[in-house]
Amino acid sequence: MILCSYRCAFHCCFLIFISVIIFKELMVSKFTSGCYKVIITIFVLMAQLYISQTKKDSIKEKSIKAVNIYKKNFKEILPAQTLSGEQLERLNSQSVADALRYFSGVQIKDYGGIGGMKTINIRSLGSQHVGVFYDGIQLGNAQNGLVDLGRFSLDDIEEISLYNGQKSEIFQPAKDFGSSGSIYLQPKTPSFKGNQKTNFVVRLKNSSIDLFNPSFRVEQKISDKVSASFSSEFIQSDGVYKYRYSRKYPDGAVAYDTIFKRFDSDIKAKRFETSVNGTLNNGNWNVRGYGYLSNRGIPGAIVNNRFDARGQRMVDENYFVQANFRKKIFPKFETQFKAKFAYDYTKYVDTVSSIKIQNQYIQKELYLSSSNLYSITPNWDVSASVDFQYNTLDADLRQFSYPTRYTSLVAFATTYQWNRFKFLGSVLGTFVHEKVELNTKAPDKTEWTPAAFLSYQPFDSKDFTVRGFYKRIFRMPTFNDLYYTLIGSSSLRPEFTEQYDLGFTYQKFYDNNNFFKGFYVKVDGYFNQVKDKIIASPNGSMFRWTMQNLDYVEILGTDVNIQAELQVGKVKIKPLLSYTYQSARDFSDREESFFGDQIPYTPWHSGTFTLMADYKDWAFNYSFIYVGERYDINQNNIAVNHIQPWYTHDLSIQKKFNWKSHQFKASFEVNNVLNQYYEVVLSYPMPGRFFKLILSYTL
Repeated sequence: MILCSYRCAFHCCFLIFISVIIFKELMVSKFTSGCYKVIITIFVLMAQLYISQTKKDSIKEKSIKAVNIYKKNFKEILPAQTLSGEQLERLNSQSVADALRYFSGVQIKDYGGIGGMKTINIRSLGSQHVGVFYDGIQLGNAQNGLVDLGRFSLDDIEEISLYNGQKSEIFQPAKDFGSSGSIYLQPKTPSFKGNQKTNFVVRLKNSSIDLFNPSFRVEQKISDKVSASFSSEFIQSDGVYKYRYSRKYPDGAVAYDTIFKRFDSDIKAKRFETSVNGTLNNGNWNVRGYGYLSNRGIPGAIVNNRFDARGQRMVDENYFVQANFRKKIFPKFETQFKAKFAYDYTKYVDTVSSIKIQNQYIQKELYLSSSNLYSITPNWDVSASVDFQYNTLDADLRQFSYPTRYTSLVAFATTYQWNRFKFLGSVLGTFVHEKVELNTKAPDKTEWTPAAFLSYQPFDSKDFTVRGFYKRIFRMPTFNDLYYTLIGSSSLRPEFTEQYDLGFTYQKFYDNNNFFKGFYVKVDGYFNQVKDKIIASPNGSMFRWTMQNLDYVEILGTDVNIQAELQVGKVKIKPLLSYTYQSARDFSDREESFFGDQIPYTPWHSGTFTLMADYKDWAFNYSFIYVGERYDINQNNIAVNHIQPWYTHDLSIQKKFNWKSHQFKASFEVNNVLNQYYEVVLSYPMPGRFFKLILSYTL
């Protein structure tokens, strides 16, 4: 017993010591060659630790089983779109943004290559209306409201979930009630099979776009109730790829049609992440630290017959530390606390433009949350949550406002289940106060916003569920919207959305059918109204913009998701289909020529089809992505602004090998098989066909 305690203490101290070394390198040496020596040292030490692990526990643990994609939470009202486990590994995705393309109702803005920024838009409500949560706490960006999903690797992600409206549970922070749509990124939690106490995974990715992407993850069982993990990743690519540039005159004649190479999408990035997880009697806790540093070229728009590198670069340093504590105090009362501190540094450099630019920004965020749940009866729960968030933004700009924002949120919610009927209602209070050192500050804002969710199962079989929701929510103007020296306007109003959704879910399983094992269908129709939409428009030059509120946008759409499970002999087949129709029209001003037109970059039709097949230790994956015709940022739906549809085909094959009870996995991928030349955002061409090889070894 004493020996075991000493050994657990040693493992804990070892992981903390390694973490301190890494973060010291991160803060002091800015990841010079010493950082790579540290990484190599970690590989060696953890391998030695694994080899020396000869003493076994007398208590055997059960391994965690994979979650069935059809399984539903007892109190779930709105099912999420979810990708997890093996599915994520097989979708030919480099980052979280790539994986989200397979969800319905989603538009990804990708500005080209590995280094280009990647943002998400759900049901045409705007990227700033999307809440992105990492391990249960929202990722923030008070400067511009955008979260670059390209910097989150899939190597450490166990599950990605997308909710329209909000997650249909009430035991959550007030921030979780405050978005029009939410994405939850759940990092992997250490799990150990049998007597095993250490998990160690090494992975290497390489592609024909000169990608070098090694990573590793180590998990250590410290005691029966405490475990820890540490992971690291390095990404380097020159970003060079071929693309086709073609343009036509209004009369249809060809203006340009040639092949060039993209030279300004290079990237060098490092990611470090560590966590300690523990369980209590009727509770759990965890602490997580995260660091991401990148130096990358910013892909320039291919306009005015310019195809060379633009000399625009961005340096990012993002760090955060967050903690979560959850415990059931009494049989009917449960509480949880969350806290986070984040520090973000951004440096933007433009050495080619006529006006030389070198700007630096520093954001700091402090977040605290308390949530409490009380069960009045087994079918009736109520909750109350209180959050506080503090944001500051510093910059080396002339006459900068140096804003500070204090945000308090209060949420009250209830769920009730009566036979086959479920209801969730919530109301969120948001209180915003700001201070500035220069210029005029925005007025204080107080808003109360409600939401209601319902579901009903009309049949005893419970295979068929009808559901719907209504939600009113708003987003505050960002610091850039309000205070940026050239474009800000402190008189901007918050941007409100009202969401209406009606849909159904049907699922069926066939235990006695040797071929057809089951299928799942989810269909939603929705209507969204956006009032006081915030836009930026030029005012004299491309360096001087004006922020203003548009009056009204209407969005009418349909989402369809179909999944199935088939068995052909020893081959398991899982087809997945998603489809989205959207009519998103601008009704702001009847006097404008674009009144009633489709808003920019919203396709009427889009969808994906994925086919996964498994045979013994072999796995095959095919995916098809289609985005229909749309119009560019110039608003008028006329021929010169029309953007052609684009689509891609991707293939991958995987093989697992077992060697001395350890697993080796090799994966070969072909992305954009037909070498389609396309643009997600106009004038930002995407790569053509390229290949990727992924090798991983699990100790």
